[in-house]
Amino acid sequence: MKASRMLIATLKETPNEAVISSHVLLLRAGMIRKLVAGVYNYLPLGLRVLNKVEKIVREEMDNSGALEILSSAVQPKELWEESGRWYKYGPELMRFKDRHDREFCLGPTHEEIFTDLVRSEVKSKKSFPINIYQIQTKYRDEFRPRFGLMRSREFIMKDAYSFDLSKKGLDESYKNMYDTYCRIFDRFHLNYKIVLADTGAIGGTGSHQFMALSEVGESDIIYCDCGYAADQEKAESKCDAYKSNEEMKEIEEISTPNQKTIEEVSSFLGVDPKDVVKSIVYRDLAHNTLVLVMVRGDREVNEIKVVNELNIAEHELVLSSNEDIISLGTIEGFVGPCNINNAVILVDEEVSLMKNIVVGANKKDFHLKNVNFGRDFTGKVAQFRKTESGDICPVCGKLLKKERGIEVGQIFKLGTKYSEPMKCTYQDDNGQIKPLVMGCYGIGITRTMSSIIEQYHDEFGIKWPLNVAPYHAVIVPIAYHDEAQKLLAETIYDKLIKNGVEVVLDDRDERPGFKFKDWELIGIPYIVTVNKKANENVVEFKTRSTMVKEEISVDEAIERIISAVKAL
Repeated sequence: MKASRMLIATLKETPNEAVISSHVLLLRAGMIRKLVAGVYNYLPLGLRVLNKVEKIVREEMDNSGALEILSSAVQPKELWEESGRWYKYGPELMRFKDRHDREFCLGPTHEEIFTDLVRSEVKSKKSFPINIYQIQTKYRDEFRPRFGLMRSREFIMKDAYSFDLSKKGLDESYKNMYDTYCRIFDRFHLNYKIVLADTGAIGGTGSHQFMALSEVGESDIIYCDCGYAADQEKAESKCDAYKSNEEMKEIEEISTPNQKTIEEVSSFLGVDPKDVVKSIVYRDLAHNTLVLVMVRGDREVNEIKVVNELNIAEHELVLSSNEDIISLGTIEGFVGPCNINNAVILVDEEVSLMKNIVVGANKKDFHLKNVNFGRDFTGKVAQFRKTESGDICPVCGKLLKKERGIEVGQIFKLGTKYSEPMKCTYQDDNGQIKPLVMGCYGIGITRTMSSIIEQYHDEFGIKWPLNVAPYHAVIVPIAYHDEAQKLLAETIYDKLIKNGVEVVLDDRDERPGFKFKDWELIGIPYIVTVNKKANENVVEFKTRSTMVKEEISVDEAIERIISAVKAL
């Protein structure tokens, strides 16, 4: 491709909307442009990268035995009602009506569609197991789209769905996809961790996330050197048994005027923040009830674990209003569990083991000391705290660590969550009708593209791995009007094209520095500069990933590029 015929829409300045490196560089390199918040157009260079990411995913999925289809993004309400998700999914679901007042949504995921397809089209038990996938645009009405392609309202996703006759079969399909995902992300040269994950709105009995490590990741990864790893929503830790061996003391009511926060109360009483227990009130919208959650003062509530305990959707748990708190017979800033009868009480296991804790007295400017679980209050005990770095590993007992990551893929054991209500069944050898056992497997194509940039960039721009770069090489003649340089540049260009190399010849009438900055920003892996040594058949060869420059012969430059491309 001649550069003079390309749309090279690079920017010198960073757009105000961009914060993280991938968003900045996708915009500055002219790969995407914002249409509206959370929705982007892909320009030619960006689309080439996107197509290559899809190609790698498609190759590995096909090699795994999965079958590709393409489904519509428009989904009828009726199928979502069958699965029970039409009202449960939440405000992220983009709903609309047609001119006949029929209700639809733009698919954020496709469990219902694929389940309906299999129950309609696959008639024989002998056809199972089967795994069907697609690469398609999804839609989620994000409350606050941000970080470019990381958290957008429209994104491209590979989603696959396996159907088996038994749980054992699902385990085999799940392992097949687990291994396939490892091959995919290895081919992208990503530094990633595989972690246990919460199943969220998708549901099911088990899940793993594939997390590209990055400081700008929106997810916290909790892990141990022993091999245990989970996202923070799913992570568990052992109790540290703080204050579990004391003798119980008598309750004491103490005046704490205007002392509401954990820091204020602990400082006023001269105790450790761990001694003061948080009592946070939520409203369960699904059941129209109030929920009081108790965690140690130095802890945060893991709201996903609360949601799972209540068996509700994430959007159905909200912080209570002041009116809610008053209805419990208490007051904001002084809430405690004693004598609370009209709320569900959830007690973190650490709190249940502690002795003589400090809690709110349910009246203004007072707290209670020496409160004990079992004697003074009760509730459902489980782990409702967030697991943090420095907590105790539930497997080996060593200290846990924490990193941030970008979720690029997730796999789920759905079981019969969708097949049972939607009657996607088969007849076994005894003539009994049984639901198929399903798995679900997603990869964020656009998010993977951004994750690669987060791990492969420098102060000059993107450093694409060769297999996803928009072009493999670029030839930059310093003076294209010089006959010797022009002839040599075009000779190299022709030879590379004939050997399957995707190459750009920069024939633009621009300053050399301007050209180099463009290609370094865009991230072309090999930059061949044709200069005044053209008559000697010598070129400058730069490897973008290292920025190392060498003067080598034309033949050696051509051979290096061809060999690297053939090795892909």
